[in-house]
Amino acid sequence: MPLVKTAEIMNAARRENIGQGAFNVIHLESAEALVKGAEMARTPVILQISENCVSYHGSLEPIALACLAAARNAEVPVAVHLDHAESEALARAAIDLGFGSIMFDGAHLEYEENVAATRRVTERAHAAGVYVEAELGKIGGKDGAHAPGVRTDPLEARAFVAATGVDALAVAVGSSHAMLDRSAALDIELIASIRAALAVPLVLHGSSGVSDQNIVAAIEAGMTKINVSTHLNGFFTRAIREYLEANPTVVDSRKYLARGREAMAGESARLLRLFAGRNN
Repeated sequence: MPLVKTAEIMNAARRENIGQGAFNVIHLESAEALVKGAEMARTPVILQISENCVSYHGSLEPIALACLAAARNAEVPVAVHLDHAESEALARAAIDLGFGSIMFDGAHLEYEENVAATRRVTERAHAAGVYVEAELGKIGGKDGAHAPGVRTDPLEARAFVAATGVDALAVAVGSSHAMLDRSAALDIELIASIRAALAVPLVLHGSSGVSDQNIVAAIEAGMTKINVSTHLNGFFTRAIREYLEANPTVVDSRKYLARGREAMAGESARLLRLFAGRNN
């Protein structure tokens, strides 16, 4: 199955009223794991590269080309997405490399500045056929750039989408980034209200801190794209830790990275089936 546009995957999920998993890549092994998980689940997946990931690797192109190659060789539809880009230059670079979508994060800006910057990025992206996600309402846990407790206002969200032309909107409804437990309480009524106010799909960031039951309720209330990173990284890291504890003399990193990759693949497959409303 060739690399596909994010719009294709998102439109299908919206038509079917299911959730679509969008999982963050950190390195090649995680990209391979997430593609394998999608193949196990027989479900599309969106691979996400964040601005933090780009900083870790030193530049966008190496990790981007690896993800694009993994997507092209997958047995199921895979799209590649730039996640939480606060830099307009980085968003333009992703567009030029052939990403299916970008998430421009102007939520740290004042409202009017956010609108103007998001509109500029959207116009550039749409000219290249690239899908755009933006954020309104600050989601917690992002190194001080987002304040916890803030919620997205449905009417402001509708005005923001109309002013910017974005294709999907990440909203603040009670989740928080980088949570290590799954105790976040989502405002399901607010999700339904925002969904009723907008014609574009809604995106749930910080889903690692949300229980399976609450994620399913959020999808039923109107969420489409479900972002997960920390939760899956935990599976990867725990598998490596267990292997190294059992094999303290190993020096070949492939041996323990393979265990992490396997664990991440299994959990990503489970999540993809859960989001799609499937038990098999």
